[in-house]
Amino acid sequence: MSVKTISKDELRRMEGSEGLIIQGCGGSLDEWVDGINDMLTEDGILLDGTRFHDCSTFEHDGSTCLLFPFKDDVKLDVGRLAMWRLQTHGNFGGTWLSDYVPNKLGGFISKEQTAETAPKPDCPLIGQDGNIFNLMGIASRTLKQNGLADQAKEMCDRIRESGDYYKALGVIGEYVNITSVDDVPDEGEDFEEGMGMHL
Repeated sequence: MSVKTISKDELRRMEGSEGLIIQGCGGSLDEWVDGINDMLTEDGILLDGTRFHDCSTFEHDGSTCLLFPFKDDVKLDVGRLAMWRLQTHGNFGGTWLSDYVPNKLGGFISKEQTAETAPKPDCPLIGQDGNIFNLMGIASRTLKQNGLADQAKEMCDRIRESGDYYKALGVIGEYVNITSVDDVPDEGEDFEEGMGMHL
């Protein structure tokens, strides 16, 4: 079982989703997932042999946290889980995703809000080698240089999952303002033009 690392921005885009967050997870995260699954099974909270899967990890305030997402194929006795969460809070710091994000991360954000609050940086892709991985690398570097490392990771993940060249280009266009390499001023040319004007 692999635990996916996600950013806090990705958590903040999970409005409408629910899950259990366990805080302060040291050591092997796979062992944590197995241990929590086993514990919830023994306590009659996980039903019909189902288990949490596709769990994610993130860091906040120096603490490693795990998100156990509530999915349709995970059958739960939610009442018992709520009691278990309260009884074990001192050990695991268990909380709901819908409580954690507003209280710890400043609330949920929508894609529309993200687009409004984070202007897309210019990225000279027109005229570059059209290989999608080359374009992805240039766009990713541009985002990171503008302090948007979380968006760079999210963009790369979406491009790899797109499976289509034109969809991938569309994804890049959601994160950066695609410009031409001809629009990027060359310092040497500017210097020569400036010298020419004084001749």
